[in-house]
Amino acid sequence: MKHVTFGEKSLFVGDDAADTLLEYARVLSDTGAADTVTLRAISPDGNTVDASFLLNANTVLLTESTNSEVTPPDNTEAVRDMQDRIDAITRPSAAIVDGEWDGLDPEIAGYL
Repeated sequence: MKHVTFGEKSLFVGDDAADTLLEYARVLSDTGAADTVTLRAISPDGNTVDASFLLNANTVLLTESTNSEVTPPDNTEAVRDMQDRIDAITRPSAAIVDGEWDGLDPEIAGYL
């Protein structure tokens, strides 16, 4: 379990969710992109909440370890989604061509 501090709010999330959120924020910052992510978290008052994070190049995000024995909320799907988004940015897929390339359309070629 880790503390995630975002703005003036600190929440508890599982290690994998905190680490993946931090990595996704870094990747988005590197590319100048932005996105939102929603994670299940434990608020300071002990309630389970849905926390939405706006991630961009100006995001200030801190994760720190804790010795809490509380079971973290399940973020399996959100972590998988962030990992897929990280992969899409850092490892874009190659173009798939169904047939052979016949060259540029003459109308399009005139604009190049």
